[in-house]
Amino acid sequence: MSAVHRAVRILTATIAVGMLALALPAVAPPRAAALTNCIVIGPDAPLRGCWENVWVDGVEYRMTFFGGMKPFKGNVPTENLGEFYVIGPQTDMPQSLDHPFTHDHVVAAIPRQNGGAYTPIYQGILVLCSEQGIISGQCVPTFATPPGGDGPIPLATTVNGEPLWSVEAIEAAAAAGLVILFPAGVLVGAISGN
Repeated sequence: MSAVHRAVRILTATIAVGMLALALPAVAPPRAAALTNCIVIGPDAPLRGCWENVWVDGVEYRMTFFGGMKPFKGNVPTENLGEFYVIGPQTDMPQSLDHPFTHDHVVAAIPRQNGGAYTPIYQGILVLCSEQGIISGQCVPTFATPPGGDGPIPLATTVNGEPLWSVEAIEAAAAAGLVILFPAGVLVGAISGN
């Protein structure tokens, strides 16, 4: 076999392997972990990215977080924080099961040409039925016990029989005195699809 033939065969084999690499999907190394739901437990839980679903105007979207939804510790631009509302479950399949308690989430906007209304830094806000809302029956709670809490809190599930799938519904209920908005830390997340 001549040196030219050998060089052609090696070049052909190299090109074939290169084309296979482009044509076949990449396989993750066995130790690499895929993005998981934020209900991650174990020693590496704070180091992983995770996802949770959120409501935006009645539509569910997936939101991704770095570090298992750990609180944000950087400089907080207080004038541009988005609201990340934590509410009672809105369907039979809650967006977050048992971690740290069963609940759903609501945010105002998704990324698009929206004139700057979208932000990846959020103020977490618990939406709780007020005493007035519970006594009148206008706010139906789902009781949940946060970690380290003294007892259950009344997460708002519906107000006046309507779901709380939008920021507007939550803010209207707060203006009417039927819910209380309780700040609960700052976090970073990005909406990635529905």
